[in-house]
Amino acid sequence: MNTLLDISGLSLEFRTRGGTVSALQNVSLSIGKGETVGLVGESGSGKSVLSYAIMGIQDPAARITAGSVRFDGMDLLAMPQRQLADIRGREIAMIFQNPRVALNPIRRVGQQIGDVLARHTTTLGRDREARAVAMLQAVRIPDPQRRARAYPFEMSGGQCQRVMIAMALAANPSLLIADEPTTGLDVTTQAAIMRLLRDAAGDRQMSTVLITHDLALASESCDRIAVMHAGHIVEVAPTRELFAHPRHPYTAALIRSVPASAATLADLDSIPGSLPDLRAPDLPACRFVERCAQAQARCRELPLPQVVENTSTVSCHFPL
Repeated sequence: MNTLLDISGLSLEFRTRGGTVSALQNVSLSIGKGETVGLVGESGSGKSVLSYAIMGIQDPAARITAGSVRFDGMDLLAMPQRQLADIRGREIAMIFQNPRVALNPIRRVGQQIGDVLARHTTTLGRDREARAVAMLQAVRIPDPQRRARAYPFEMSGGQCQRVMIAMALAANPSLLIADEPTTGLDVTTQAAIMRLLRDAAGDRQMSTVLITHDLALASESCDRIAVMHAGHIVEVAPTRELFAHPRHPYTAALIRSVPASAATLADLDSIPGSLPDLRAPDLPACRFVERCAQAQARCRELPLPQVVENTSTVSCHFPL
């Protein structure tokens, strides 16, 4: 596999009035060219924080304390901001969770796509207007010429999400990060958006990181899945293998909590407890230890990633 994105030993913390929040710790993950990787886990596990760190748009209170993020051989963390801004949007693009918030409410959507083209391509003048309309057509927005003149508030949630996708794809990026791209959409629109993303990735040989808490969605769309818990990546495996034989107790608990895994409501499991307080000065080495039914004394020591069957890695002293 030719690696496009290589995250190695990434740690990030937030300095807040309530203390220092250890949001990411020793996170390592690689994305191959043309590969779709799902990043799954509970809300608050660090999925979006990781995506913002890749893009270089983390909160001012955030500080990267260790690790590297290499894109196509270039170290993004060591890169000058001007150079990173050139890559962001052109080579690496992102779809944000809430398109209504991400889009400029007082600028027509065609102009917003044109802004991306002006910043990251050589498309000029009226050609940008035609290209913006073509991008809206490519993401299957009806009557794209008229819609290009619309403001975000004049469009439905699904249409706004399609505009975000058009903006993300406008400069033909090599890597697309989709952060909960179907949040707040009805089931039919969710399916259409995911089909659109799959088609775009296939047509362009584009790598994709799909961030979601929806395991079913990840199972249908991803080549591999990385499971996050409380700022750690605890397991990475090919999708089919992950669902057939989860190795980390947290992964197994996540899968058991999915409605499709239970024959009746009574069979549906929940994960006991909650995420640990990431401000605590005495965070355990394994942040799942307080919620794990098979925890032992050794689990207080740092579990190093183990390679399983040459295809998966799991960070657990006692993998399943």
